[in-house]
Amino acid sequence: VQLQASGGGLVQAGDSLTLSCVASGRDGSKYGMGWFRQAPGKEREFVAATTWSGRNSYYADSVEGRFNISKDNAENTVYLQMNSLKAEDAAVYYCAKPKVYGKDLTHGTSYSYWGQGTLVTVSS
Repeated sequence: VQLQASGGGLVQAGDSLTLSCVASGRDGSKYGMGWFRQAPGKEREFVAATTWSGRNSYYADSVEGRFNISKDNAENTVYLQMNSLKAEDAAVYYCAKPKVYGKDLTHGTSYSYWGQGTLVTVSS
């Protein structure tokens, strides 16, 4: 399984940005997918996740109401639409995929596969 994240860039505070992550290989985007981020000097943190069906989505409190995760199962792609970006949203964003069903998608330990990361920089 390979995950390819893209869409990062430099934006101004208040702007929007959409990240994409394509899952290739066995099982595609099955079992759900999630986004995490890591800012310099900080630990990796959960951002958002969605189940394979898309019926359930989860968000960190810090992004609830501003970010939206969506999934295109036909394309094995997960998106993270980020609105009203703040300076504190700046980080390397990673997409991730678990290996089986039933995992707590808000915990990084539930994921077996990780993308390479895409950098989001927010200027204030």
